[in-house]
Amino acid sequence: MDKGRIRVVIAKVGLDGHDRGAKIVARTLRDAGMEVIYTGIRQSVNQVINTVIQENADVLGLSFLSGDQVVLLPKVMQALKEKGVDDVMVIVGGIILERQIPEFMKMGVRKVFLPGTPPAEIAKYIYENRREP
Repeated sequence: MDKGRIRVVIAKVGLDGHDRGAKIVARTLRDAGMEVIYTGIRQSVNQVINTVIQENADVLGLSFLSGDQVVLLPKVMQALKEKGVDDVMVIVGGIILERQIPEFMKMGVRKVFLPGTPPAEIAKYIYENRREP
């Protein structure tokens, strides 16, 4: 495996079953040369965190479309801290209220992508802000 290749876990935490956007982003990141692990829908916080650890991910991309990010995102960020995973870039996309973004950033989220963001912009952000291999 290429040591310089960025490893990204794309996850849908909770009961939201809408994953078209997550799949489009996953494909775009793959096409941009990243290794992408898509966990599928209806994942628990622990399942996602364990995948991040097992895959030695550089990036965790979370997709929320049903409003449950207010409850689930703090749980994900806390679980990362509890497991000592402090070097993973966490990005979030989906139906996010702009007023929620500052709070998510305080939790450690690096970037929030709102609806209409071109997927290539997400790839560019990751490449420009990744940790050095």
